[in-house]
Amino acid sequence: MSAPFLAGVVAGYGIAVPVGAIGALIAGLSARTSLRVGAAAGMGAATADGIYAAVAVAGGAAVAGVIAPVAGPLRWAGALVLLALAGWTAWGALRGPGSGARDERPTTAWRAYAGILGLTLLNPATVIYFAALVLGNGGAGGGIWFVAGAFLASASWQLLIAGGGSLIGRLLTGPRGRLVTALTSSAVIAVLAVRLLLDT
Repeated sequence: MSAPFLAGVVAGYGIAVPVGAIGALIAGLSARTSLRVGAAAGMGAATADGIYAAVAVAGGAAVAGVIAPVAGPLRWAGALVLLALAGWTAWGALRGPGSGARDERPTTAWRAYAGILGLTLLNPATVIYFAALVLGNGGAGGGIWFVAGAFLASASWQLLIAGGGSLIGRLLTGPRGRLVTALTSSAVIAVLAVRLLLDT
């Protein structure tokens, strides 16, 4: 149990720690809404990492081979969704409170979880990463422990990001602070989305 679990923990942190667009989105959600919403978003990302770790353990090279040909279109789709989110976040921040649909449909924990889960699943590199690690370690021995370790590592990191975003949100509680965090989050997400497009 312990060796596959530790390998999963290392793999989970390896995929989760580099802060990309998803991490920026989680931190921004926490800063603008609440720790509960940010934590739900973080658990969405961790769930996607757990799903991809399980897929890699179950299918290994076969799954990576099937996903590789569609990796480019999936990356484009993910980048376009991120750009749309960046634009929506900036538009909502500039409109301010009390100005329409954004206030009628506030972000809920469930919506944040489902949205980040879907966005994270659009990253095919994650399953290829996990498949390479599983195959490099001689197959799927202790697979369930590997998946559990990867999920728990990713979850702990995403919750740390959500907590950091919530702390920033508490420090910047006024309208100007919310505007700055929303626009900063939008800019970071847009830059990361463009970088994702340039890497294709």
